[in-house]
Amino acid sequence: MDTKQPLVLLAGLTPAQFMRQHWQKKPLLVRQAIPGFKAPLSRPELFALAAQEGVESRLVQQTDGVWSLRHGPLPRRALPPLQRPHWTVLVQGVDLHHEAVHALMQQFRFVPDARLDDLMISYASDGGGVGPHFDSYDVFLLQAQGRRRWRIGRQKNLTLRDDMPLKILAQFEPEEEYVLEPGDMLYLPPGWAHDGIAEGGDCMTYSVGFRVPERVNLAQELLVRLADEDEGEQDQLLYQDPKQPAVSHAAEIPTTLHDFARKALDWALQQPQALERALGEYLTEPKANVWFEPGPEGVMLEQVVLDRRTRMMYDAEHIFINGESYRAAGEDAQLMRQLANDRALDGRALAHASDDALELLSSWCDAGWLHAQKP
Repeated sequence: MDTKQPLVLLAGLTPAQFMRQHWQKKPLLVRQAIPGFKAPLSRPELFALAAQEGVESRLVQQTDGVWSLRHGPLPRRALPPLQRPHWTVLVQGVDLHHEAVHALMQQFRFVPDARLDDLMISYASDGGGVGPHFDSYDVFLLQAQGRRRWRIGRQKNLTLRDDMPLKILAQFEPEEEYVLEPGDMLYLPPGWAHDGIAEGGDCMTYSVGFRVPERVNLAQELLVRLADEDEGEQDQLLYQDPKQPAVSHAAEIPTTLHDFARKALDWALQQPQALERALGEYLTEPKANVWFEPGPEGVMLEQVVLDRRTRMMYDAEHIFINGESYRAAGEDAQLMRQLANDRALDGRALAHASDDALELLSSWCDAGWLHAQKP
């Protein structure tokens, strides 16, 4: 993507300007970010997704000031009548299940794929919403159908109501208010409180959200992966204490065991490219509800395209795809980086692929991570 090209999506800002001026700093309202936008997913299609096993969905209702939350699957009979006010269905990760929604999310790849998470769709009847709240991640709120009134504000008091099944702010203090029509979009940085209320019903909002690794969880995940790097060598380095004296306080942990544990972590972190490899594998690991259908064997690779569920990234030394890592260098590395960036390779690019690279691409096709296409 040309980061210096002004985009209608960003109100005429270039991606470079948006990231410098707004990303994680201040909101941006864009009228007709996608002019004439038509929702690629109909209401019946969205409801059908919400009813499926393996699709994360929620039903939020408000009755006489009392909120309720139900997790999916949500068969159509579980949803209220369309005319009933104050209810919302939220379907997570729609980009994993619908090609046009996946294509829409590609417009936001001026942010690294390592940060881009998924696209959620919320459908609301008149007055529907999920209450005033704040997110710990950046979000683009694209109005796809109907109208929604947004109130937003920099919230100082982050106290949540303890009598609700949702994370609703106890004292919401809005500063600005906007009504979004189809094609309008609102960007909010992390921590900005917001409350979106559907006006008139049949309201559909697309939320493009971003991954925010949490330090403790990330450290835990990386340490597990680092421990798996070389189990054979780890098994050979057993704790030894030939100078351990007899103790009168058996419950006290020996300081020599503290030292051994610290050195074990240092050893894992000092292995060449170990941390980089573990991070790349973690960032490309498919979500738990993602699975791939094996592709046909022995197909000709005239041109290829990544499956919409495939996560592929790279660093200076590796190629990462769906939780696996490969060392890469030279022309093959350039080819794989092109595939990760463009999510497709045409015949001209494949003509420069080595036999090893073609064999690897074929194995990804067999696994369903990649699909061969006719020119």
